[in-house]
Amino acid sequence: MNSTKMRIFSIFTVLSVLGLTGCGSIESAAQDDCTSIGWQIGSKGYQDCYKARLYERKLDYSLPPGDKPSPSLL
Repeated sequence: MNSTKMRIFSIFTVLSVLGLTGCGSIESAAQDDCTSIGWQIGSKGYQDCYKARLYERKLDYSLPPGDKPSPSLL
């Protein structure tokens, strides 16, 4: 494999890993929130807490209504 193809492949691999890591962070943070206050995984209270915290975290990281992402200069 030549140098250019290897470089493109390695950049793609790194970006894929970072993307997949970011996807799980909101879910794991919501899970940590609920287990840290004493809910047992699988209980009804835990499920309610998890759904609420997941919803709140998704709102925290979403764009405001009507806001469009602007292109990055980097």
